[in-house]
Amino acid sequence: MLNVSVLMGRMVSDPELKHTPKGVAVSTFSIAVDRDYKKEGQSRETDFLDVVCWRHNAEYACKYFRKGQLIAVKGSIQTRTYTDTNGDKRKAVEIVAGDVYAASFPKKDTEKANAEQ
Repeated sequence: MLNVSVLMGRMVSDPELKHTPKGVAVSTFSIAVDRDYKKEGQSRETDFLDVVCWRHNAEYACKYFRKGQLIAVKGSIQTRTYTDTNGDKRKAVEIVAGDVYAASFPKKDTEKANAEQ
């Protein structure tokens, strides 16, 4: 089966770096992705999608990505179920990133990121 998503959108907030109990880096954040069409007389709709980055992608995202920045993500769509604080079962749909790219940089980070790529 084929499960590949390629998205470009803006960071909704700054990412945060966390680690699993075994020390694996992970970062979860949302991106705002404009739809490529709009209804006549209306503004373009935006989808807010959750992205999960692991290991070096998580570290890269936390080091270089900032709220409002344009990024690109290539990954797969995954669903998971969980129980919320009220005891209700919920389903989450996430993009698990295989690759993340900065499509724009804040001016102060441009030189630093270009040196590492």
